[in-house]
Amino acid sequence: MKTRRRSVAGDRWSSPASVWWDARRAHRQGLEEIRHRQTARLVELVAYARQHSAFYRDRYQGLPEHIDDVTSLPVTNKRELMAHFDEVATDPAVTLAGVQEFVADPARIGGRFAGKYLVATTAGTTGSRGIFVLDDRYWAVTSGLMGILAAKWLSWRDVLRLVRRGARFAEVVATGGHFLSVAASTRERREKPRRHRSLGVFSVHTPLPRLVAQLNGFGPALLGGYASVLRLLATEQQAGRLQVHPVLVLSTAEGLPPDERDRLERAFGAVVREVYGCTESGYSAYGCALGWLHLLEDWVIVEPVDADHRPVPPGTVSSTVLITNLANRVQPIIRYDVGDRILVRPDPCPCGDPAPAIRVQGRASDVLTFPAADGSGVVTVPPLALGTVVDRTPGVELFQIVQTGPTGLSVRLLPDTGADPERVRAGAREGIAAVLTELGLAHVTVESAPEPPEQTTGGKYRTVIPLPTRAPSS
Repeated sequence: MKTRRRSVAGDRWSSPASVWWDARRAHRQGLEEIRHRQTARLVELVAYARQHSAFYRDRYQGLPEHIDDVTSLPVTNKRELMAHFDEVATDPAVTLAGVQEFVADPARIGGRFAGKYLVATTAGTTGSRGIFVLDDRYWAVTSGLMGILAAKWLSWRDVLRLVRRGARFAEVVATGGHFLSVAASTRERREKPRRHRSLGVFSVHTPLPRLVAQLNGFGPALLGGYASVLRLLATEQQAGRLQVHPVLVLSTAEGLPPDERDRLERAFGAVVREVYGCTESGYSAYGCALGWLHLLEDWVIVEPVDADHRPVPPGTVSSTVLITNLANRVQPIIRYDVGDRILVRPDPCPCGDPAPAIRVQGRASDVLTFPAADGSGVVTVPPLALGTVVDRTPGVELFQIVQTGPTGLSVRLLPDTGADPERVRAGAREGIAAVLTELGLAHVTVESAPEPPEQTTGGKYRTVIPLPTRAPSS
C-alpha cells in the first residue's frame, strides 16, 4: 500500500531568528552540544524521509527503525536523485515535469513553485545538471547561520560600519537562470521591498568595465561573488578603476588560494572570508583568518571518504565527500556524493576555532584569457560566466568547455536521453557565443567537439579547462 505523502509544514526552524538563537547557544556550549543537535536532527530527517519519500522508504528497507549513525545509510548522488525525482520528493505537488516547466520560464526565477518552494538549478563543478527544490526551513537555516558567521568574522566596529552604510550587499553571480544566488536574491527583493535598495545583483556576464562602473555606483558594504570574479575585481581595485570600500568580501563557489585571499584583503582593505557548500547542502563550512574552512556541523554532516565511500582519517585527502543536509525536507539530501576532494586538518587550527578545519582540493577557479579584438590587451572571463550559460541550455546532461587556442573554444557535450543532440550542441554554442560577443570577444570561435566530456585522473569532470600556461622560454 502506498503511503500518502504530505506537504512540509512550517515549524520553529522556519524562522531565521530561531535558527540563529539556537546556533548561538550551541556554539557557546561547544562541539559536543553541536554534535548532539546534529545527531537528533539526523534521526528526525531519516524518520521523515522514510515516511514521506517513496525513494528513501524503499532504500532503507531492512535497516533499523532508529538511525543515529549516518554511515549505516546507503550513498546517493545527483544522477540517481534526478532519475527518481518524483519518488525522492516528500510533497506530492513536487514533480519533475512540473519543476522542469517552472525552470523553463525565466520570469519565474525566484518565484514560489507550488506556492511554497524555491527552485534552483546547478551544474556545480561536475557539469552535470541538477534541479533542487528548497523549502522555507532550508532558507531559514541558511539565513540564520549567516548571522552566526558574521559574528565570527566581524568586530563590533565592522558591524557598525555596515549599519551606517545601509548594509548594502552586492552579489556578482550568474544570472539568466534559476541559480541559487540569483533566485534567492530575486525572491528576497520581491517579497521584502525594502531590500531593493540594499541588495544588488550584478551579472558575471557583464563586460568588466561596465561591471566596475555599476559597482562604483552601488557602493557595497558587503561584496560577494565567485573567487575568480573577485580576483578580477581586486585587480581593477588595485589599478584604481574600481573604487569600492566593502567591510566584508565573501568568496563562494570556487576555491580561493591563500595568496589571493591576502591580495584581496590588501586591495579592498576589508575582511575576506570564504564559505564552502553547494545548492544541495547549504553552508557546510566557513573560512577563518588563516584561510582554513571550519565545518558548520549544526545542520549538515560532512564525510570525507575514499573511492569505496569508506571514511578517511584526518590528514588524508579524500576521494570524494558525502553531504547530508539536515534542514531541507521536501527533497532530502542524505549521504550525497558531491565529488569534491577535501583534507581534514589533523590538529587544532591555530585560529582558535575548535570546529574541524578542512581544505578543499577539488574547486579551482580557472579563469579564461583571450586577446582583445583590437589587440589592446587581454580579456579575462570567469569560468562560471560560460558554464552557467551551458547549464541552462535545455537537453544538457553533462558538459565541458575546453580552450583549444588563444581564440578558440571547444564544447564537449553529453545530451540528455531523448534530446536532439544537434539541437543541444547548437544551443550551447549559440549561448556561449552570445556571452562572448557581449564581452567584446566575438572573434573567439566556438566549436562542438566530437568526443564527450573527459574525466580527470581523480574521476571528476572539470567544467571549464583553460589553455595550459606555457613555461617561459630559457
